[in-house]
Amino acid sequence: MKFKIVADASCDIPEEFMKKYDITIIPIEVMFGEESYPEGLETREFYKKLQSGIIPKTAMPNAYKFENFYKDYVNKDDVYIFTIVISMEMSTTKVQAQMAADNLGMKNVFIEESASTTLAQGAIIIELCKYMEKEQDIEKIKEEFYRLRKNVRSYYIIHDLKYLKQSGRLSGAGATIGNMLNIRPIVSIVDGKVVNIAKCLGTPKAENFLLEHVKNVDPTKHFFIAHSDSIENAEKLKEKVKNILPPEQEIVIGEIGCVVGSHVGAGCYGLGFFVKE
Repeated sequence: MKFKIVADASCDIPEEFMKKYDITIIPIEVMFGEESYPEGLETREFYKKLQSGIIPKTAMPNAYKFENFYKDYVNKDDVYIFTIVISMEMSTTKVQAQMAADNLGMKNVFIEESASTTLAQGAIIIELCKYMEKEQDIEKIKEEFYRLRKNVRSYYIIHDLKYLKQSGRLSGAGATIGNMLNIRPIVSIVDGKVVNIAKCLGTPKAENFLLEHVKNVDPTKHFFIAHSDSIENAEKLKEKVKNILPPEQEIVIGEIGCVVGSHVGAGCYGLGFFVKE
C-alpha cells in the first residue's frame, strides 16, 4: 500500500521533507489589494511585497482544487490518501476537501483537521510520514495522527501588532500603544484556536517566556523553530533552545509561508515541539 499526504498551504514544511516524503500542498489564494495570486506566492517574493505596507488577505482553497488532486487516486486499491488541513476554528477548508471527496465517491481517503497551522501542522505531517515508513495498517496510522495532534505544542512571538489588529484579535488602540511600549504578544494554538497567552515587555522577556514552556519534550521527534522573514532571530533562539534540550534532539528551522505570513506579518518567530505522553 502506498500512502500519499496532501495538505493545504496554511501548512509550512521545509523543502527537504517535502521532497523526501512527496508531500502535496493545495495552494491558497493570496491578495494584495487588487492583485490576486490564486497559487499563492513564493516566500521570498511574498515578504518583499509585504514591504509595500499593504496587508494581504487569503481565501481558502475551494473543493475544485482538492477534487483536481483527488481525481487521479479515486478508489485505487494500492493508494490511500491522508489529507491534513488547518483547524476548523480558523478555516472551513476541511469542508471543501470532504465535499471534493464526496463528489468523486472517494473511499480511499482520510480527511482531518490538524488543530494547528504553519510549522506545527507541518510537524504533525512529517512525524506521520516517519511513522508510515514502518507501519502499513491504516487504522494505526490514524491513531498515530490523533496522538501527534494531541501532543504538539507551539508558541510564537508577534513582532508587528497591526496584523493582529487587522484580524480583529487586538483593538486599534491596543495595537498603537503596544507598538509604542515595545509589547511582544505571545500566541499559541489552543483547541484549534489562535490564543494570545501573554504580553511581554520587550523581546528578551518574550523569548524567556517561550523557553520556560519548553518542557517534557519528546526527544524522538523533531523540534521546530518557525520564522517569518526573521532568520537571525530564529538562529539565536535555536542556540538558546539547544542549551535546554538533550544533545540528540533534532532542531529544524523553517520559514512561515505566505498564507500564515499574511496574518502575522514579518518578524514573527517561535517554536513547535511534541510532548511526551
